[in-house]
Amino acid sequence: MSAPSPRAALWICASPEGCRLDSLLGLPIVRRAVLAGKRAGFGTIYVEEGGRSGDLAAAIAETPAIVLRRGSPTPEIPPGRLVVLSATALPQPSWLRALASLPVEPGRLLADGSMAAALDAAADDAVAASLLARPVGAGPVEALRLLRPVSEASPPPPSGRLEVASAGDLPAAERWLLAGLVKEHEGFMSRHVERRISLAVSRRLAATRITPNAMTLISVAIGVVAAAFFLSTRPAMEFAGALLFLLHSILDGCDGELARLKFAESRFGGVLDFWGDNVVHSAVFTAIAIGWHRATGETWPVAAGIAAVGGTLASAAFVYRTTMANSAREGPAFVHATVGPSSALSRVADALAQRDFIYLVVLLSAFGKAHWFLTAAAIGAPLFLAVLVALAARHPGRSFS
Repeated sequence: MSAPSPRAALWICASPEGCRLDSLLGLPIVRRAVLAGKRAGFGTIYVEEGGRSGDLAAAIAETPAIVLRRGSPTPEIPPGRLVVLSATALPQPSWLRALASLPVEPGRLLADGSMAAALDAAADDAVAASLLARPVGAGPVEALRLLRPVSEASPPPPSGRLEVASAGDLPAAERWLLAGLVKEHEGFMSRHVERRISLAVSRRLAATRITPNAMTLISVAIGVVAAAFFLSTRPAMEFAGALLFLLHSILDGCDGELARLKFAESRFGGVLDFWGDNVVHSAVFTAIAIGWHRATGETWPVAAGIAAVGGTLASAAFVYRTTMANSAREGPAFVHATVGPSSALSRVADALAQRDFIYLVVLLSAFGKAHWFLTAAAIGAPLFLAVLVALAARHPGRSFS
């Protein structure tokens, strides 16, 4: 879905009651709506003042929102798309982006029930005056219906927004926001085990001062400590290291979850997360190789470690160069190993990039056989690099970003 024109405007309505100033996973609901509009690409964002003006000012501080007060001059809405939200609408950026991009017939109104409306405003429209003059408590969509007939076009799917009309809706809103953090491409164990735990942790951290980057560093530190346990080939030590490695993987999901919940994604954070993961994996492979070498006195465990670490870092550098380095997104995130056309080869690459392998490390380590996994990694990491290079050769000159 393309981003809206910079001239597109978002109008967030007020209600005398409701809970839009209530905190939801660390942010007031109205602030969530404003930041979702900013993330969706709206050039202008208006927020109607309700009954608690001081609280509203604090809730939307340091955002681009313009406060509209009753009795103040009617704002001049820039010509172009205008999206109007009811006071009870909790939107996802993708849903707002769709409302800003869907075609609407001239002179008509695209309505999503009483939750939202989209229309193309002209410089001399009476839309702003009509919205500000509506009776206290009256819905904005109903006011706009008096000005324009409703389009027959379908609004975006309702899965992108939720109605939060009272404090009793907050628990459901929490679950909805958290469920939206689960990515479709994740492995089975990541989706059904790790995410359940990481989301529970993120839910409790959302209202704290812990930043996404701090969670990344905590996760990396745990991963590096986990690697140290693999310097021993004793099953108890390997198993303890594997459990810490798994804990690293679980907490590694929290940084991205917190970033999206707090609208705090950043390019630096994405890069830190990406390379932090690869540093931890390389540290674990290195430690297993050293421990195996000490136990056997042979040199080939070192060769296996070099192959695993070399393949891991080379693949990471290749993925970074082809999918992240030139990305225009606010915060690069490792979503797929490739962003080219789907093929059997690309699906193999994405499958090899999943982190469900950590459960194999846990299983093998319970029997003191972590070196078996190093053997597999010594083959798999260079193979993964070869698959990536083959995909790039198949689509020469294509930008993977």
